[in-house]
Amino acid sequence: MEKRESTSTSTSTIASLAVEDAKRRCVSLIQRLTTSKLSLSPRTTLSRLIHSELTFLHRLSSATSPPSFSLNIGHLEAVLHVLQQPFVTGVSRVCKPIKLSHSCSIYIDIVCSLKGNPVWFIVSDRNSRYISWDTCSGNKNKGLKDKVQQVLDAARHSPVTLRPSSVVLFFSNAVDDDIYQNLKIHFGAIHLEMEPFSYQELELEDNWTNLELGRFFPDACVVEIKVDKDLCREMEESISDSANARIDGLICCKKLDDYSDLTSLCLLVLGMKCWCCSLDDNIELEVSLLKQSWRDAESKLVNFDTTAMVAIVSGISNGRTDKLLATPESELRGRFKGNYDFVIAQVDSEKKNPIHSELSTVISGKQGIISESVRLEFLELISMCGGPNEKRRADYFLNFLK
Repeated sequence: MEKRESTSTSTSTIASLAVEDAKRRCVSLIQRLTTSKLSLSPRTTLSRLIHSELTFLHRLSSATSPPSFSLNIGHLEAVLHVLQQPFVTGVSRVCKPIKLSHSCSIYIDIVCSLKGNPVWFIVSDRNSRYISWDTCSGNKNKGLKDKVQQVLDAARHSPVTLRPSSVVLFFSNAVDDDIYQNLKIHFGAIHLEMEPFSYQELELEDNWTNLELGRFFPDACVVEIKVDKDLCREMEESISDSANARIDGLICCKKLDDYSDLTSLCLLVLGMKCWCCSLDDNIELEVSLLKQSWRDAESKLVNFDTTAMVAIVSGISNGRTDKLLATPESELRGRFKGNYDFVIAQVDSEKKNPIHSELSTVISGKQGIISESVRLEFLELISMCGGPNEKRRADYFLNFLK
């Protein structure tokens, strides 16, 4: 019984300390707001919200045992932090809903200009562990995907005088990588740089200046989403067009039959899933970029960089090691000049650990992808340095990548 009372007392003490700390932060925020350069309307709104929070905290501290509670002070600190960024100007609304019709409104934290362009800010101070992408069944709270889509839809249908060019999401406590990747894939979000701290200068007597620092946001994640681009719809249309093209037989692996003599490379590629032959898997995979988490989709893909692609099609990894080792050293030094030692080291490495064998376990059952910059760099290297056989292998390998 004594142990239970001790635990209860300890919990109550921690809650009381949290309340007192929140009250201190409210007072500090009020002081900063008083001396800020914000216009009257946003300053009045923020001041009212902070005083409301402080009143709530006073009621909690007077209770004998404070109940479980959530605080809004962190969110208000984050809002003021954004407002004090030098490139945020023309603030017209703060923490107010925007009425779209008689029965519909959307809550926006900040309506302002960002580097001269009209934007809406959505600010979140939630712990990243409690931010989910999809809406869970039975949970009244929407997932981030649905929330962002709702804001973007509202932005696209808002009156011209309020319509933003983009929506900016400010997460004060960062977001998990899955969430970040999904924002990029679904909405074309781009990272936005923002200082982790804000301050304001107060002029004192005798030409002294006092700097008032706000809360520090070292883990903040800020992304910008363009309103005039419905990426989800574009991706779905692209997938549909792609599927129709394959169904019509415009892409067929039979055209690759002429490369059957490339034994080692053919065996490596045979273990992969082909984009044009695996029609159902292909469409399912692309749709998964819209409906699944990034890691689920990533487990079905292998992303090649330039170095890996060059190694895969090089003569060394395609059965030329014995011929190279049988060539007189003087001839090899004349051919490779200063790269002789590097080439011999690559040959030795290939003899001990053939790269095609090692890669086959990694890429088996997956579909290959490359970025446009990698494709261009690879083609340039092969064009400049590759022999006829390496160029032919490069052409073959690219047929299996997207």
